Amino acid sequence: MDLSRNGHPNTKPAPKAVVGRVSLYLRQLESLQRQGLTKTSSHQLGEPFGIKNAQVRKDLAFFGQFGRPGIGYHINDLILVLRRILGVDKDWPLILVGLGNLGRALLRYRGFQSRRFHIVAIFDTDPKKIGQTYQGVTVEPLDALRKGIAAHKTSLALLCVPADAAQRVADLMIAVGIRGILNFAPVPLAVPPQVSVIAVDLSIQLENLAYKVQGSLDGVSWAG
Repeated sequence: MDLSRNGHPNTKPAPKAVVGRVSLYLRQLESLQRQGLTKTSSHQLGEPFGIKNAQVRKDLAFFGQFGRPGIGYHINDLILVLRRILGVDKDWPLILVGLGNLGRALLRYRGFQSRRFHIVAIFDTDPKKIGQTYQGVTVEPLDALRKGIAAHKTSLALLCVPADAAQRVADLMIAVGIRGILNFAPVPLAVPPQVSVIAVDLSIQLENLAYKVQGSLDGVSWAG
């Protein structure tokens, strides 16, 4: 399978929406694989998520030429390719900064390990938490961040600190080598171009959900 239509890797970054849908296709492929299937179609990949066949084909075509008309996609092969595209064909060590209620919940979340993400270090400023062990990982002070990142060779971080501390802590993480931040603080972060940030604000997601449900209760069908 080629990684692009002309046989060369596509160097253009994929839009966020495309990457999000490719993650969904990968989960569907893995589900079909567990069912013992060996081939699938664009219809099977998109239907559980309400994604049309043409959109599935267009999303996959961004990364390469996959499948054949009348034959479909070979599930095992496409899983390997999509895992490589998404970067989940290898282990990713993570650091967690901020061990409040949310931080502790993330430590218990098994979905990270199933996708080869592993929390290898925890940092906090609370003296009562420093030195304690959670899920086999000992909490370290924030001023040990540089040493911890170097020791674990990690470039990804989970940021779970209060809003008023988020930018300061993000600046510190970036200064010591972090290049990707999953931001759970309810505030946008200003970062340099080489750093990627994905914000996770659960209240915004709930507001989005409430908006859609309210529309359906009022007899209006909202798209998306």
